[in-house]
Amino acid sequence: MTATYLDAILDHHRAAAAADSRTVDQLLDAVGDLPPARGFRDALAGSGRLGVISEIKRRSPSKGDLHADLDPAEMARVYERGGATCLSVLTDTPHFGGSVSDLQMAHQACALPVLRKDFTVSALDVVDARLMGADCVLLIAAALDRTELVDFHRLAVEVGLDVLVEIHDEAELELALAADATLIGVNQRDLVTFQVDHERAERMAGVIPDSAVKVAESGVRDAADAHRLETAGYDAVLVGETLVTSSDPAAAIAALIANSE
Repeated sequence: MTATYLDAILDHHRAAAAADSRTVDQLLDAVGDLPPARGFRDALAGSGRLGVISEIKRRSPSKGDLHADLDPAEMARVYERGGATCLSVLTDTPHFGGSVSDLQMAHQACALPVLRKDFTVSALDVVDARLMGADCVLLIAAALDRTELVDFHRLAVEVGLDVLVEIHDEAELELALAADATLIGVNQRDLVTFQVDHERAERMAGVIPDSAVKVAESGVRDAADAHRLETAGYDAVLVGETLVTSSDPAAAIAALIANSE
């Protein structure tokens, strides 16, 4: 099987999870004291237009630094002012330069629901997302086996999180549906070549059940991309690099939704 850019990242996170001596029960004791999460899926489903999940992302493994010195609180406020529906915040440190602090600062600075964008490989990761203040957790179908995906999805819902299940193709869609996913993202970036495949994203929009909120991830460059994806059937787009490298992120968001139907 061809190795992907994801493999080394997952190896790192699985090693960290294996070394974590905490138990899920210990973490669950603290969940009951938390206020309700902001409704991430509901915000996308009820926006009345194409939703924009605006991402706070300092760097990427393929392109290096994008905006290494960004202020997550200020960026969150700018995104909210521009019309973003939700936020996505990278918390992976070694590969993306993110942190739990980035998520917490962004969450506190605005009223938008926030996705913890990271590589969830254990039940502890799921509960940690809730404890750090996230409203939604990412589960990547390509990173998990069927049992993990089902179990982590169930746990996330139990602790009050929404769940974005990321897929690439029909086989992964079947896994997402087996986990009862109601928020499904299609990553347009190929795991092997790292190239963006717009045609695959458009194809997948037609086979994801309409009962799910559909999100197109990666490679959304401009209003034309956003409009094409909305026309294909997507309810929202997740946009990172285009926004964090923009000289005017609020205007960039406004442009993405200007022609929303």
